[in-house]
Amino acid sequence: MKELSVTMALVDFVPVILFGAAGIILLQDLYNKMSKGVFAVFSTGTLITIIAGFGKALYKLLYGAGICDFGLLSNMQLPLQGLGFLMAGVGAFAMLHFRKKAAGVFAAAPPVLSGTWLFVACILIGLCILYYALSVLAVKLKKPILVLLFVLSLAASLAMGYLSTRDFTFAGINWITQCVNIAAQGLLLIGVLRLRKAGLADLVLETGK
Repeated sequence: MKELSVTMALVDFVPVILFGAAGIILLQDLYNKMSKGVFAVFSTGTLITIIAGFGKALYKLLYGAGICDFGLLSNMQLPLQGLGFLMAGVGAFAMLHFRKKAAGVFAAAPPVLSGTWLFVACILIGLCILYYALSVLAVKLKKPILVLLFVLSLAASLAMGYLSTRDFTFAGINWITQCVNIAAQGLLLIGVLRLRKAGLADLVLETGK
């Protein structure tokens, strides 16, 4: 029996909303800096990540309310987040360094693999690449202080990787994880909002830079 409550489930929607808000802002401000192919990868990765988080929160809500134990919603979070963060990170990296070639980079589908380690690795790699791209944008906008904000957000996000290995049948670990996740996504949203205020939408990226 898992110690999940309706209140806990509702709180779990908060980081999903924060990440979703940050993702929408980035999609709007980075649209004119990406080729169609790169934007498709970045936007799809962002959407998949949001869906993964929403599904996990919905699972907790259904369980906490005593409606049902819809395990699929919980089990799909890790593979979807792994794919989502990796795609978002690759899209952001391609925007900075491979703008001319990005359209053809993603034509071939990767081999089908399974394993928790793979999904965790995808999340870690995707997060690192995504925050690297955001930090580069911060420097280009002459807002290096935002790099620290993104580093703190990344650290909190990486801490989620460790927390995900804990026993989630107890309420305590769920609350700790939710607080860390809210901090991570809150810092991300603050950083993205400040990038927008600094002129991210009007920033011109040199081809291949």
